[in-house]
Parts: sequence; C-alpha cells; structure tokens
Amino acid sequence: MQLSATPYEERLTAPRSWWLISFLVGVSFALILLPFGTLPLLGGLVGGTAAAAVVASAYGSPRIRLVGDSLIAGEAKIPVAALGEARILDAEEARAWRTYKADTRAFLLLRAYIPTALHVEVTDPQDPTPYLYLSTREPEKLAAAIEAARTAHA
Repeated sequence: MQLSATPYEERLTAPRSWWLISFLVGVSFALILLPFGTLPLLGGLVGGTAAAAVVASAYGSPRIRLVGDSLIAGEAKIPVAALGEARILDAEEARAWRTYKADTRAFLLLRAYIPTALHVEVTDPQDPTPYLYLSTREPEKLAAAIEAARTAHA
C-alpha cells in the first residue's frame, strides 16, 4: 500500500568541525612519523586524515526515513501503525531523555552533536521497546511526517 504521506529523509551527518579534526589527526600522524623522513611524513598525513575521515563519515551516516508505511531509523524499522504520540524535545529535554530519564529498553538513535530530538511512543504490545529516541535537526517536520503517515495508514 503506497501512502500519500509527506516523505521524510534526514541523514545525521557529522558537523563540519569534525572534518577539520580529521585533518588535525592526519597532521598528528605526520608529526609522529617526521623522524623517519618525508615519505613516511606524507603517508602519515594522508593515512591519518583518511582514517579519521572514514570514522567521522561512518558515525554520521545513519538516516531517518519514512518509506511506505514504515519508519526506518538507523538499523531499526518499525511500522507507523505501531507508533504512538511523537513529542518534540528541545535541547534541555533531549539531554534529560539521553541521561536520567532514559529507559534501557528504548531504541536510541543518538547523536550528541544534534541538540534536538523526537520521542516517539511505541504502542505495539508485543514490542518490548517503550519508545524511540531519535536525534533530529528537524523534529517538527519528522513529527508531522509520522502523524501524516499514521493518519494515511489508519
């Protein structure tokens, strides 16, 4: 069944400053290899920068998408029919749900460099996951898209 809901897709990319840090990691490797000559120095610069960039890229690769009648968030895939209320979390409330309010059974797609999040209840009685915590730069758009998909599915 194809839904007419507003499509939503977001990639939780790492901040630009992380790419500068990747370069600085390469510079550190180059300095470590400086006593061994120019070629190892260049290898350390290129290799260290590349390795750090791969790590930054991989950490910033998760996506949140609405596809058909499912919400896909990183590795998790859940039908919108199994989702309840979506609450928008500002930076302070998001921090609370990442720390002392967190439930160990919850699914957390957490990126600390994204200050806002969406808290989505899971209403499926057979699913032990009480809620989804999704770091997102656009919590209002994601909540609206989930609500539109749930309404279209009902």
